[in-house]
Amino acid sequence: MAARVLTALFDEYDTATGVVDQLEAAGVPHADISILANRAGSDTPRDQPFGDPKPDVVDPVDAAGTGATVGTVLGGGAGLLAGLGLLAIPGLGPVVAAGWLIAAVTGAGVGAAAGGLIGGLTGAGLTEGEAETYAEGVRRGGTLVTVRAEDHQADRVMAILDRAGSIDLDERAEGWRAEGWTGAAVRG
Repeated sequence: MAARVLTALFDEYDTATGVVDQLEAAGVPHADISILANRAGSDTPRDQPFGDPKPDVVDPVDAAGTGATVGTVLGGGAGLLAGLGLLAIPGLGPVVAAGWLIAAVTGAGVGAAAGGLIGGLTGAGLTEGEAETYAEGVRRGGTLVTVRAEDHQADRVMAILDRAGSIDLDERAEGWRAEGWTGAAVRG
C-alpha cells in the first residue's frame, strides 16, 4: 500500500497537540506524525524557557534543555510530544518540533537551504505552492501537523484533522495575499 502525506495547519498550539494525541489514540504510530510550531507564537505553553523569540543561532545546550523541559511539560515519556525539541529552521528561526518531517528538514544540515521547511514538505510530496503556504502559516505562528498515512488510514486521519479545526489553507492564503504576501519562499 502507498503512503500519503496529510498536512494540516492549526492556529492554536494546544489544539494541534490534542490532534497528535487523537491520532496516536486512533492507532497512528508516532513515528508517522510530525508537529512543528513557531515558538514565537502567542499560544505556546507559557512556562517553557524560550527566551528571545527570534535569535539567529540556537545554542545546542539550550535547545537540549528546552526540549527536555517541553517534553516534561507536555506529558512525560509517552508518545511523539515527549520528543519535542527546539531547533532553528532557515526562514522560520527557532521552532518547537518533533517527528519524521523534522529529520527530512534537517537531514542535509540546518544551514543547507534557505527554505528548509519548504524543501522538506516538497520532498514529502506537497507542491511547492502548498509547501510555501504551510511555511508561511508556521512563520505567522501556526502549528503544522503532518502525518504519513497508508491509503486505508487516510480518510480516518483526515477526519481527525478536520474535526479538530484545521484551518482552510486556501482561504487563509487569500487573506495573506490581500495583506501583501506574495507567496515567495520564506527567507531568513
